[in-house]
Amino acid sequence: MPLVGRTPVVLRDRRELTRDLLTAAGDETGGVHVLHGLGGCGKTAVAQAVFNEVTRRGRRIGLWVNASERSTLRAGMLAVAADRGAEAGELAAAHGGQRASADLVWHYLHCSSEPWLLVLDNADDPAALGEGSWLRQSPQGTVIVTTRQAGSPVWQGAHLHRLGVLPIEDAAQVLRDLAPEAGSTEDAETVARRLDCLPLALTLAGSFLSRQLLESWSMSDYSRHLDDNPTELIDQGANPGNAERNARQLVGRTWQISLAALADDGVPECVSLLRLLSCWSSDPVPLSLIRPEVVSATELGALEPPLIGPRVEAALRGLLDHSLVSLVSLDVGGEAVRCVKTHGVVLDSVAATVPKDQRALLATAAATLLQAAAPEGSSRAQDADPVGHLVPHAASLLGRVEEAGSAGHAVALATRLAARLFEGGDFRAALTLAQAAAETAGHWLEPDDPATLRAEHRAAMSLFRLGRFEESEGLHRRVLDARERVLGPEHAETLESRQDIHEPLSQLQRIEECLATLRETAEIRSRVLGEHHQDTLHASALLIEYLAVSEAVEEFDSVGPRIVAACEEHLGNDSFTTVTARHNYAYGLHRFGRAAEAEGEARKALEGRELVHGSDHALALSAAVLLSWILGELGQIEESLVLGRRVVSGQELALGQEHPYLLTNRTGLAEALAAAGETVEARALARQNLPLCERVLGADDPVTVRTRGLVG
Repeated sequence: MPLVGRTPVVLRDRRELTRDLLTAAGDETGGVHVLHGLGGCGKTAVAQAVFNEVTRRGRRIGLWVNASERSTLRAGMLAVAADRGAEAGELAAAHGGQRASADLVWHYLHCSSEPWLLVLDNADDPAALGEGSWLRQSPQGTVIVTTRQAGSPVWQGAHLHRLGVLPIEDAAQVLRDLAPEAGSTEDAETVARRLDCLPLALTLAGSFLSRQLLESWSMSDYSRHLDDNPTELIDQGANPGNAERNARQLVGRTWQISLAALADDGVPECVSLLRLLSCWSSDPVPLSLIRPEVVSATELGALEPPLIGPRVEAALRGLLDHSLVSLVSLDVGGEAVRCVKTHGVVLDSVAATVPKDQRALLATAAATLLQAAAPEGSSRAQDADPVGHLVPHAASLLGRVEEAGSAGHAVALATRLAARLFEGGDFRAALTLAQAAAETAGHWLEPDDPATLRAEHRAAMSLFRLGRFEESEGLHRRVLDARERVLGPEHAETLESRQDIHEPLSQLQRIEECLATLRETAEIRSRVLGEHHQDTLHASALLIEYLAVSEAVEEFDSVGPRIVAACEEHLGNDSFTTVTARHNYAYGLHRFGRAAEAEGEARKALEGRELVHGSDHALALSAAVLLSWILGELGQIEESLVLGRRVVSGQELALGQEHPYLLTNRTGLAEALAAAGETVEARALARQNLPLCERVLGADDPVTVRTRGLVG
């Protein structure tokens, strides 16, 4: 009988491997097959399925040995010898050390009158097999070994089979096998993703849902409760009994078996490295984050056990050998980056066991290591390093914070990454991360702490880019008021807020307020920083647009060319501020009906936006639509339509289907198409846009009215 825990209702996903092992079990030449992988990935379940099928058909004798400890291995193998015909005197001599035990066992296995299948289960210490010469081959039978250790020399000559997590469809079906009434397939997939499709966790979750008496949780209920204490909840699905005996059936205990073995092997640092990894996400972590020199620059040497740079390599190797982590390659900006990946359930359970007095140190070190990998960004698209792969780790780190000191580091890191996402045009991700940073800051820091305000300011900017203008203005206002009170009216961050609030004010048609805040910002910066400081020039560059909007022709004609020239002289032609000034000046020329003059400036603005931001960025698309309008006025219809189509398709991806800017530009393109005689395409575009305009802008909005006219 297999010495296993709960038997799966159905063995999911492992069909091909099971078939191969069944074929091997019927092969006359014998052989050794090693199933290796993370604890809880179903190695024993596969071995059991093969064992049961082979013995059920009567094709072979089944022999099952618990190889988790040297004592149980030796006792089990001698029991195998007894089963195959060894006499009592021979067994006594082996027990007494007067005869080589392994030789006795394999003599009787070789001489067996019946073919056999031998399973050596949980052989997580391959050295025990090697030292006793317990692992051999015989033409009379097949050996299947289950282990967490993949790289042992003991497996030389064996067939290695790595087991990972289940595909999402099979993972969901495991839950449905065990608790079919608890939810739909979609609900099961949600829980399966949250459990990273680990068979042990899925089995425990399904068992918990199927056995409830006093409460009747659905899978949706279970998924919500996982956010509170995932490891404790998952382990409630285990059979009651001795915790030590059932450690391999508990996600909160099974990894400890490997970590204890590693400590016994002289690599206690594995515990601290895994705890460091638990501060981050289950997404791949670049190996550059844990290089010896960067780890040495942190305070991780104060952990217990200490984690110092020279020992990181050994610790990582130990975790790899025990299948607690794996090495993967990640595409970052077109380059393959070597990473370490840890299962999410492992990270949750390890994080739950970190001693309280070490959590702040770990969180601070994890933030420091991430910050080193995400330096301040460049304003030019081609110079910016990709940071998207670091974002899940920053978000996870926010959830590991448990005191104010580490909160400051984690919030600063998340805000910096949110800024990088914003600069790259991923406004949704920037908003999500900035809001998470602000929430963490609000919990652990003072409401008016500068770190809290920086996170909220970044969230306000992202809200504006996503078309949520009223929300953006409200949050900008809170941050501005707090910065004026805490930092003073002339502090750089206060002036930043005073400048950036102009964006939602303009979209809310509060143009006078918009102008006033930009004029005040430029005046204070000129006095404090100087007339030609970049920040001063940037506020002036923004002012150009609203001079045009407010029909201040004379001031526009005076200020616009002067600011563009000053930006070119002091900042260069390709700086963000210079490009912004030129873009706004071209817009003003267009607004005042000077299309011929505007064309050259608009082309320069588009070229500059693409250079600084990239061609798909929202600001580059804004410059493209401006040039499209100008070309349409000049009769260059074909190029105008090409640009208009590019803008609409680009904004659908960059801003989303319901962004006000997209709705306006889609209607503008439909009008241009209609004017050019492309009535079928124009009407189709208008029909697509009308219900969105009515819902987002309102039935009486001018854009909605224009769109309705095109449909009719």
